[in-house]
Amino acid sequence: MRKAVVLLVMVVGISLMLWSGWHNLRERKLAMQRANESHAVLVPDNGRDSAQQGPQVEGMLTGKAAPGFVLTNLDGKKVSLGDYKGRPVLVNFWATWCAPCKLEMPWFEEFRKQYASQGFEILGITDDADAGKDVIAKAVQKAGVSYPILLTDGKIEKAYGATDYLPMSFYVDRNGVVVEETAGLGTKDEIEANIKKAIASGNKTVAAGGE
Repeated sequence: MRKAVVLLVMVVGISLMLWSGWHNLRERKLAMQRANESHAVLVPDNGRDSAQQGPQVEGMLTGKAAPGFVLTNLDGKKVSLGDYKGRPVLVNFWATWCAPCKLEMPWFEEFRKQYASQGFEILGITDDADAGKDVIAKAVQKAGVSYPILLTDGKIEKAYGATDYLPMSFYVDRNGVVVEETAGLGTKDEIEANIKKAIASGNKTVAAGGE
């Protein structure tokens, strides 16, 4: 009887140790997932240290004309940045595997509708060079967005300096000038503030030119 009790205690002890180890592992995975969803995704394409990449990317286009492009959307139609001349535009680089990207996309959709009367539009450029259209379309549908999604040509990222960070966004005013650029996931309020900045910047310039 004593041996049975000792054996039972040992079994219970081992079970508790295994459960504790599994629980700790699960908690670490959840913590990593939460961190990934609330921070920038760094993509070291060129092998440089990520801490050195930020200052080289940040502000590269602010105050300059947004590089023009002609890309294909998911329906196979050619879409040009020039098609939106005179309108404030958010150019957003994202990928299907980027959790922070998919977290902010519904916010973009909400703001697109909210500021539609002021001509605001969003162009989402997917960085998934190897992903098929079906995979991209499924991710877009799951995110619940309806703004244009464009396929990368492998060159557009370099033109915008969007080669190291995802998500990356460029806020362009009505005159085609980048008034703000961000790398990584910002808060919903920060995104809206940047959208308002793009709209206001263009309005001021247009008003000044009309006087």
